[in-house]
Amino acid sequence: MCEPFVLSDNEKVLTIKHWDQSHVIAGFTTRNGGVSQKLFRSLNMGYHVRDKKDAVDTNYSIVENIISIPLNNWISSKQVHSTSILEVDEHYLLHNQPPPNFDVEFDGFITNQQNCLLTAVFADCVPLYFYSEKDQWIGLAHAGWKGTVNGIGRKMVEALVKKGVSKRNIQVVIGPSISATHYEVELNVVKHIPLSFHSSTLTKVDATHYLLDLKQLNKEMLLHAGIHEEQINVTDYCSFQDKELFFSHRRDNGETGRMMAFIGLERSK
Repeated sequence: MCEPFVLSDNEKVLTIKHWDQSHVIAGFTTRNGGVSQKLFRSLNMGYHVRDKKDAVDTNYSIVENIISIPLNNWISSKQVHSTSILEVDEHYLLHNQPPPNFDVEFDGFITNQQNCLLTAVFADCVPLYFYSEKDQWIGLAHAGWKGTVNGIGRKMVEALVKKGVSKRNIQVVIGPSISATHYEVELNVVKHIPLSFHSSTLTKVDATHYLLDLKQLNKEMLLHAGIHEEQINVTDYCSFQDKELFFSHRRDNGETGRMMAFIGLERSK
């Protein structure tokens, strides 16, 4: 399948181009076009790193001006590498605390509410986007290696199915994250990966080290959950390699900013 993301002219945002005509706003911020300085230059969207809060506030305002959904309706949480998923319903949205909301801990969201933006921040982990055009449900998940091997992709599918969404109607985009070339892991990670996925996701470096294709592992687990090949689109963007576009926790030795993944249903015209 073709590359799902297109870079905006100002290079601040990547958007999922094939969902543009479906009244869905979905994409991924880059590191460009903000006001943060030094290690966090310049569009840092992470409040939990050592950046100045005023700078991050300004960065959020910059992105809000790009996206048609107001900041008060942006959903966020403290990300803890779990598989906990929140349904954002009308009541939750009414009492929502805009970013940063560290009072709740979730790594996945689903909603059918219009004018509501699901968000999560990243610096190598995998963003998973879910959309059913027929049912008008969306979802967003943060999948590091722990969330991935514990099945957050499958649990997102199950959460949508419980809402009456058919698996055949779910489209998934696997977004910018670290690629296998740059993601070396040890046996403490490998032992959590089902053996049936080893050949397609792991490349042996030596007796105790492997290169892990985290995007492919998420895809394999989604296929195992009943999502078909043609329903999944995977980006080629790599957070480690594409240093002019992205922060990378591994490349930058942990001192870096965050990009923001987002998806929302626009209000009916």
